[in-house]
Amino acid sequence: MASGRSRNFFLFCLLGVLLAAFFLLDIWTGSVRIPMGQVFDALTGRGADPMVETLVRTFRVPKALAALAAGTALAASGLQMQTLFRNPLAGPYILGVSSGASLGVSLFLLGIPVLGLGAGAEWLRNIGLTGAAWIGGAAILGIIFVVSVRVRDIMALLILGMMIGSGATAVVSILQYLSPEGALKSFMVWTMGNLGGVSVSQLKILLPFTAAGLALSVRLIKPLNLLLLGEAYARTMGQHVRRVRMLIFCSTVLLAGTVTAFCGPIGFVGIAVPHMARMLFRDADHRVLMPASILIGGLVMLVCDVVSQLPGTETVLPVNTVTALVGIPVVVYVILKNRKLTGSW
Repeated sequence: MASGRSRNFFLFCLLGVLLAAFFLLDIWTGSVRIPMGQVFDALTGRGADPMVETLVRTFRVPKALAALAAGTALAASGLQMQTLFRNPLAGPYILGVSSGASLGVSLFLLGIPVLGLGAGAEWLRNIGLTGAAWIGGAAILGIIFVVSVRVRDIMALLILGMMIGSGATAVVSILQYLSPEGALKSFMVWTMGNLGGVSVSQLKILLPFTAAGLALSVRLIKPLNLLLLGEAYARTMGQHVRRVRMLIFCSTVLLAGTVTAFCGPIGFVGIAVPHMARMLFRDADHRVLMPASILIGGLVMLVCDVVSQLPGTETVLPVNTVTALVGIPVVVYVILKNRKLTGSW
């Protein structure tokens, strides 16, 4: 027991150091090369070049913070979904929550030209993006929740989530076809997963709501541990299962919806990172898994963002492509390891 705690403590410290290192590396990396010394001067305000300070504080720091928020939020929501549905392949992307949030955002974004809203209403646009993503994600998750009460087959729920997500994607495609060119261009950039497009004003919404969702996830650690042993056991231990479900749904919509609103639909992080945490810590206790998933999620997104910059070049890849290349091998490994998916792990 003591050796296990020592190992976990060492791993948490290592993840914390790596997280800080890649956060600084993400700020340093970009199409414009800036010496690390000038980056530190810009961060500390010690007489840095005004252009460098503007570049670092206005663009690169918000991008790194957005990557950190997105990774932690998607990882925490993915872990909650996998525990609630007791399915290793569950996650906000697979279950269609991200697709529902994308549908809500598309209805809002592509409707802006019709409503006559412009740059002067940025605060309204940011609030509208967030609200639309929440409503879309909650609608999809609500449908899955209602069906899950009657349908107990795990594969059926996964297929249902994928089908509903595909339906939402089809509606988005129709909206794209009918939209004007200007709105369509900005929407296409958003769909690719654009961390660099998150502004300081958007961070003022993204960070607080992400922190609130993570705080709720941490608050749910004990109920999640009880749900691992089944809903019947959780009830015998005095747990109000329906209330816990609603809190998990609220946390997932808050986390996945907010990230999708500002960073675009980022796939595979929510499903892959919890498995990385399980493989690394070899523990099923959410007191270990939740903070581990949060740290690994932030680290993975920072690494993906650094790789997407293609250091040494002026080309920037959509971060979605990099997260897919990282997450797909993990998902394939999980499928091969769990060839016969059942209601229990």
